[in-house]
Amino acid sequence: MKFVVLALLAVVATAAPQYGAPPRYSSSSKEIPILRDERIHEEDGRYSVDVETGNGIILSQSGSPSGPEGAVVKAGQYSYTAPDGTPVVVKFVADENGYQPESNLLPVAPEFPHPIPQFVLDQIAFAATEEPRRYSYDD
Repeated sequence: MKFVVLALLAVVATAAPQYGAPPRYSSSSKEIPILRDERIHEEDGRYSVDVETGNGIILSQSGSPSGPEGAVVKAGQYSYTAPDGTPVVVKFVADENGYQPESNLLPVAPEFPHPIPQFVLDQIAFAATEEPRRYSYDD
């Protein structure tokens, strides 16, 4: 019995979390240098930020408190290379109408009203003929 208790204590001790152990980082993790970091903040609330990193990320943004009730209106763009090698460029405005990004990579909704396919029109017409029949039967 003592052996079983001793074996269980050994199992619990080895399974317990090891506090103070250094975190394990992936060997692919590396520090990316900041090549440019220019920030200008004006007394009247205007600002601009230009940042470029060693892995090709570029951010350029400016803003001013010119929105309703002094809200800051921002505009700028950022770019990077996607994992598949595609260059990504996003231009944006953020104002009283919200964040409005523009990029050729963003999905675009079809113009509305878009044409209704013929099979849908046929189904609507069929449903219209069925509706009067539903109420013409005696219950």
